[in-house]
Amino acid sequence: MEDQRGEETHILTIPFPAQGHINPMLQLSKRLASKGLKVTLVTAESNPISIQGENLTSSIKIESIPDGFSVDAGVNVRNFDEYIERFKVVFPQNLAKLIKKHEVSGYPVKFIVYDSVIPWMLDVVRGFGLDGAPFFTQAWAVNAIYYHFHQGTLKVPSEGGSLVSLPSMPPLGINDLPSFICDKTGAYPSLLNVILNWMATRFPIKTIGPVIPSIYLDKRLPNDNDYGLSLFKPKSETCKTWLDSKEINSVIYVSFGSLSALGEEQMEELAYGLKRSNNFFLWVVRESETEKLPKNFYEETSKKGLVVSWSPQLEVLAHKSVGCFMTHCGWNSTLEALSLGVPMVAMPQWTDQTTNAKYVEDVWQVGVRVRVNEKGIVTREEIEICIKEVMEGERSKNIRRNSEKWKESAKEAVNDGGSSDENLEEFVTQLLSS
Repeated sequence: MEDQRGEETHILTIPFPAQGHINPMLQLSKRLASKGLKVTLVTAESNPISIQGENLTSSIKIESIPDGFSVDAGVNVRNFDEYIERFKVVFPQNLAKLIKKHEVSGYPVKFIVYDSVIPWMLDVVRGFGLDGAPFFTQAWAVNAIYYHFHQGTLKVPSEGGSLVSLPSMPPLGINDLPSFICDKTGAYPSLLNVILNWMATRFPIKTIGPVIPSIYLDKRLPNDNDYGLSLFKPKSETCKTWLDSKEINSVIYVSFGSLSALGEEQMEELAYGLKRSNNFFLWVVRESETEKLPKNFYEETSKKGLVVSWSPQLEVLAHKSVGCFMTHCGWNSTLEALSLGVPMVAMPQWTDQTTNAKYVEDVWQVGVRVRVNEKGIVTREEIEICIKEVMEGERSKNIRRNSEKWKESAKEAVNDGGSSDENLEEFVTQLLSS
């Protein structure tokens, strides 16, 4: 009877249209489907996603609807506010059409899981007579900081040396706080207001992560060895062939995600920092960023480095030759590194990444964090020092030992009887009984 009711319980999952938000929502969708629910993931048409693998489409359905932007425009840091305003108008209109379509399909939508960074989606779906639950795609420590900021119990330090003390958290400096709070340029005001207003409602929380493909954790979902959706085409065979030719723990993997964009000076410092380290490196440089690379860099580093426009990140991190992940500390990338036991060099750029980097170095002790100079630039010398510290320095053994511990903890969380799986089961039971 429960299986039958599960088949009749159709839910929509709605991620924010960026790769770092689509991936975890997609994995949650797969896990919900494995519990007997019918799941449809709704994407934005401006994201030209590619589907990889038949297993994905057999477990969940994927539907794209217009979001007010063209494929060529897409969403990026520079047009973020404009995108949000148009998305809030156009996307709900087309979501209503999708829900009405399913009303006559025999599988009407019963519930919606939406990305926490679009909290106004709850008001939208309640207007359709439905209910929903937010899915957080960032660390809860970051959410707690937002809450205290909204409540007025967090005062942002006016000087770099001042520290903030919050319950159950390490002392935080101004550079450890999310950039939405401490950025004085006002570069990202709209999303901060959205998050703060939503946080004030204080919904009950269930922890269900880490949500990465099952093959790397509990192996309970058949053939779940990749996310299955990508906004970029990964150079899978190129990366694998190159990594296969390298020794164990000899490669630095470098990636700053799908949105972060380094300035030309910082790109040059990073390039020559990698060169100075004298390690092998695999560096993901999106096509839109390649013009920032120093002249003749490819030729100068051809014996040590491989630069690709996109990579199959999980496969890369799981490869035996990768000994270090130089990352922007997006929450997806951070969770993947923790789950696969890969030490990190943290080089955060914006939003929650600064807080994640604080935890990488000082709380979990699975890596080191670069320091910026008076111009806000991470120098090539600093990059070289940090890489060597993780790969061969005094803290290297302790960092690798801690990385392995977190890898085991991630597996325990999602296995039968783990807190993550139990919470997911409870969530599904509540859906089935409603």
